[in-house]
This record gives sequence, C-alpha cells and structure tokens, in this order.
Amino acid sequence: MTPSLPKTYKALVLTGPNSPIELQDVPLEHPSASQVLVKVIACGVCWSDMEVARGHMGNVFPRIPGHEIVGDIVELGSDVKNLDVGQRVGGPWHGGHDGVCRECQRGEFQYCKNEVINGVSRDGGYAEYVLLRAEAVVRIPKEIDPAEAAPLLCAGVTVFNGIRKQKVEQGRLIAIQGLGGLGHLAVQFASKMGYEVAVLSHGSDKESFAKQLGAHHYIDTGKADGPAELAKMGGASIIVQTAPNPKVVGALADGLAPNGKILSLASVGSVDVNTATLIMKGASVQGWASGHALDSEEAIQFAMTHGVKCMIERYRFRDVKKAIDSLEAGKPRFRNVLIM
Repeated sequence: MTPSLPKTYKALVLTGPNSPIELQDVPLEHPSASQVLVKVIACGVCWSDMEVARGHMGNVFPRIPGHEIVGDIVELGSDVKNLDVGQRVGGPWHGGHDGVCRECQRGEFQYCKNEVINGVSRDGGYAEYVLLRAEAVVRIPKEIDPAEAAPLLCAGVTVFNGIRKQKVEQGRLIAIQGLGGLGHLAVQFASKMGYEVAVLSHGSDKESFAKQLGAHHYIDTGKADGPAELAKMGGASIIVQTAPNPKVVGALADGLAPNGKILSLASVGSVDVNTATLIMKGASVQGWASGHALDSEEAIQFAMTHGVKCMIERYRFRDVKKAIDSLEAGKPRFRNVLIM
C-alpha cells in the first residue's frame, strides 16, 4: 500500500551560483511512468556539490543538490515492475541514461551521451523526498546503515570500480596516494581484494591508522620521496591518486612498475607528467568515473561481505550549513552525511 504523502516537502535549494543554500517548501511531484519517489533517509555531502553551488557545473539553477542518496521507495511509476514500495534504494551520481547510444549498448551507462546526473542535471537528495529514474536506481540491503551506505554511492563505487577494472593480478603492489574520503576506502577495498597495499600520505601520525585499514606499508611523504620509495619496492602496478594535490601527481609516475598506471580519481586540473617515464615503463594515466547501478550494488555488497567501512560524520538535515562549512574548510577527515 502506498503511504500517505504530503503535498509539500522540505528541500535545500541552490537558487543561483554562489548563493547560500535555502530551506524551502517544495511541491511534491508524483513519479512519471519510469520513475520512483523515494523518502530520503540520508544523503552524503560531496565536494562535487560545492562545484554545483559555485556554478562550475553550468547554469542548472534552481537545483536541489545531492547524489549520495539513500531512502525508501514510497511510490512507483506505472511502468516500474522490478522495484517495490518500501524497498531501500540509492540514488548515485549516475542518474539515468538513454539506453540506445553506443556506450549504453556496451553497458557503459555512466558514459552515456545523454546521461543525467542526480543533484546536477536533475534534483538530488538534499531533501525529504526525491524522484529517481528507475533504470539508475541502486538496490541497497536494509542490513547496512543508510548513512554509511550513502558515500559508497560515490566515493565507494569510484575506488572499487576504478581498481577492479584495471584487472591487475592479486598479490601485486598497489599504492594509495592520500588517506581521506576516497583514500581510506581505497586502502580497504584494495587490501580486501588481495593486493599488497602501500599508502603515501603526509605525517607519521597516520601510519597506525593506515595499517589498521589494511595497508602493508606506509610512506610518510613529509620525510621521504614517495615515488622513490615505491620504486625501491619494485614499483606499483597501480598508484591510486585520491588527494587533489597537483604538485605531486606528475611525479607519481616514477613510482610505477613496468606497465603500471596512475589511476586518477580526484580532479586536480592540469598537471605535468614526464612522458619519457611513461614511454620507458609502458605506463599510463587513466581516470575513472564512478559507475552505474549494478557497479554500486556490487561495491556495497563487497563492502558488507568483507567489512569495508566508510567513516562518516553525521549532520542533521537543518545543519547543512555546518556540513558544508566543514567540507569547504577541509575539516572532515572522511565523509559528511546529512540525516533526514
């Protein structure tokens, strides 16, 4: 039975670039044939939301941000047959695809020519309710804490998918550059996948924590040359770049093994890379853009099965300004999550 629904709901709205986010009463829209209406339980606060707020994602205003959405379905569109009212679901970055372009025909839905993005090209999860396109909905087990599941829909699937799609043999050395929101998940996923893991980060105080997460080696880049230390170990098959520091990215190639890759997951703009190093090692630099619904479901299932935990700071819905200010000031060690 469809629960009783309100005529309006509370939402946090960006009205224009660099404008303060506003708490508004928004009319509740019912789902079209291929959509579902979700009552939001939790929504992660991602740096990409700040890029939307600054207008860097285009003139998408007014817009409700948020693409790390977890909630329960309260209403189904008439054509939706594979989901149920009451089911726990997620709305990640990838919010929908056309299903007919070349990329979709290959199953690479996140590269669809007509991709829609939750919280960017359509309203997202900084709200009590959200409409999601059924083809991009992520099924989430109710056994996992919704607040901990939310960042797995962005940071989690990005590192999980990025690493596994490189098809590197288990037992090889993988290095994780950075130990923040992306990095602390990358260490856990890589370790649980069966890789030897080295962490590159600044400060000796993080070594114990890195090893608790599953790292086998810790390189304090404040005291040692990270890529040079990796080279002494034979080089890394993958160096996962998770910290947005353009000054260090280019030098990472020196720490690669032959045929190794720098896997770039945190945008830093333009960087200088010595192409001679890439040529001599047969090495490369590759980016990765999250994943589609099945990828997210597999990332969450892997995390649940193997004990990968996303470390979060919880904020009440009405305390969104505190969550945003914390993120912009670089205070959160890991991920901020709004609780509705």
